[in-house]
Amino acid sequence: MNKKERNFVSIVLIGIFILTALDLITDTREGVPWWHLVFEASVGIFALVGVYFLLKGNFTLKQSLDVEKKLSSKLLEEAQAWKEQSKKYLDGLGDSINAQLDRWNLTPSEKDVALLLIKGFSLKEIAELRSTAEKTVRAQSTAIYAKSGVAGRPQLAAFFLEDLLMPRDVDNFNQQ
Repeated sequence: MNKKERNFVSIVLIGIFILTALDLITDTREGVPWWHLVFEASVGIFALVGVYFLLKGNFTLKQSLDVEKKLSSKLLEEAQAWKEQSKKYLDGLGDSINAQLDRWNLTPSEKDVALLLIKGFSLKEIAELRSTAEKTVRAQSTAIYAKSGVAGRPQLAAFFLEDLLMPRDVDNFNQQ
């Protein structure tokens, strides 16, 4: 239930309470039996209890939302700090990858395709991104693999990422 719906239901319940209270006053003056008054009073009390729980739910939801906003803000700050902290390393990695692609004598088009292959794009996606035919991208990827001496996309990605993704304690990793 959204906020507007909760507010509407609260207003309806308050209206029920007010109408019930007015009816109780009228019934008391007219000498209505006590069980009738108790029944109507319980309707009014139930309406107030409903308002209480709706308002309490609003309050709890607002507190929860505030906590989530703070957490989200903290996570965004951490992400931004990580980006800033790792920027020089990522720039260095990008420069190293470009230098290696140059050592393999890849054409500018092949370099673009190689970078997209490393990022994990499919041949079809690369063709769409570069506005070329999928056959062209397939031929370029074959040329990339031949010039680099790797057997395919997994080895191409591993060539650049393998050392980055190794555990810090390689000796313990190899023993497991």
